[in-house]
Amino acid sequence: MAFAELFTRVGSIIGSLVFIWAIFQQYFPFELRACFEKYSHRFISFFYPYVQITFNEFTGEGFTRSEAYIAIQNYLTRNSSSQAKRLKADSMKNNQSLVLTMDDHEEIAEQYEGVKLWWSSGRIISKSQTISFHPATEEKRFFMLTFHRRHRDLIIGQYLNHVLKEGKAIKVKNRQRKLFTNQDAQWSHVVFEHPATFRTLAMKPEKKKEIMDDLIAFSQAEKFYKEIGRAWKRGYLLYGPPGTGKSTMIAAMANLLGYDIYDLELTSVKNNIELRRLLTEISSKAVVVIEDIDCSLDLTGQRTNKNDKGRTEIEKDPIKRMMMRETSDTNPSEVTLSGLLNFIDGLWSACGGERLIVFTTNYVEKLDPALIRKGRMDKHIEMSFCGFEAFKILAKNYLKIESHPLFSKIEKLIGETIITPADVAEHLMPKAVSGDPRDCLESLIEALKGLKEEEERMNAEENKKKEEIC
Repeated sequence: MAFAELFTRVGSIIGSLVFIWAIFQQYFPFELRACFEKYSHRFISFFYPYVQITFNEFTGEGFTRSEAYIAIQNYLTRNSSSQAKRLKADSMKNNQSLVLTMDDHEEIAEQYEGVKLWWSSGRIISKSQTISFHPATEEKRFFMLTFHRRHRDLIIGQYLNHVLKEGKAIKVKNRQRKLFTNQDAQWSHVVFEHPATFRTLAMKPEKKKEIMDDLIAFSQAEKFYKEIGRAWKRGYLLYGPPGTGKSTMIAAMANLLGYDIYDLELTSVKNNIELRRLLTEISSKAVVVIEDIDCSLDLTGQRTNKNDKGRTEIEKDPIKRMMMRETSDTNPSEVTLSGLLNFIDGLWSACGGERLIVFTTNYVEKLDPALIRKGRMDKHIEMSFCGFEAFKILAKNYLKIESHPLFSKIEKLIGETIITPADVAEHLMPKAVSGDPRDCLESLIEALKGLKEEEERMNAEENKKKEEIC
């Protein structure tokens, strides 16, 4: 009976307080209510030892999503799946993986340098003031961080910087990478899903390791580049015959570092101003590629003297002048060598950081030395013909074998002939679902023998011509 009476009294007191609070909110002036809330919060904070920081999803007028909120959301995905009881799932990377985050009104705890703190997610729903049978609702999501006030300096300074840095790194790792190309002075893109890696690249292991170490060192050298006063970019020149894997190398570089690829087509860039505009739109963590640069524009020809004898003859001959005008109409690009050099390592090269600039060419001797000197193209990588080490990598990739009795014969033949990795891969490609590796290896042996006979025949013909001349 005493418990029932106590319960009744408590209920009566709570009801009276609710009634008084409703009257206070309804009839008391706003200034008085604001003053009461101000001093009541101060009174409560005097006894409440914890500090709370709220991170709203949207900033300003509510149109821009807060980068801090996104970074915290990415950061909390690590602890959400193990602590939160209610989770939200979202797909990432073209629906190939799931990312779990804590649902609204959930809370997880974390330890940072011995300090315990709590993260909670919340949502406020407010209805619009418009008159309608179906009033619209506005959701305001937020994250709230709670910690003891004696750790204020550690949390606000060191911990929050750690959270934002880790959250941005997770966003970069989970983002869907893209392959860009330029058209009409704008970038368009598709999803980049090339499967090439350094593990599958047909190249000597020591050379692959050298390139990988160089790429990783570059990606971690932001502070170093800033200290020495250089733009955070690095140039790579890939040169060699067709079919030696230059494009595959670019894809492997992008996959290793998790970068986007910007495939720059110089012939569709009208002038240097348009080139600069495209450059400023390239994001960081990007591989800027100009393939077959020796065929893109006649950059070396721009260094010739305009008053030379050849040009004078063309200007005097109306037929040659007409042919020159037609050629210029089909190739309207006015990008100059100086404009391209400024794009590589001039003032405009510092518009953005963490970029790789990659040129590819089949004929490195055709390029202007100023274009490929050290400091612009920092690392020159020769993509050579297929050797035995590269063959073993291709055999492992295509046939799933690391040794075979026919390998010794292939090693001898491949050392005596010239063949590209692309040609070797074509012979190793299984011609049936349940193909026998021996058939593919024998096909390669026959091809190597044919190449060797062809080379011997051509050498014999050259020697014969030399004897006839003598």
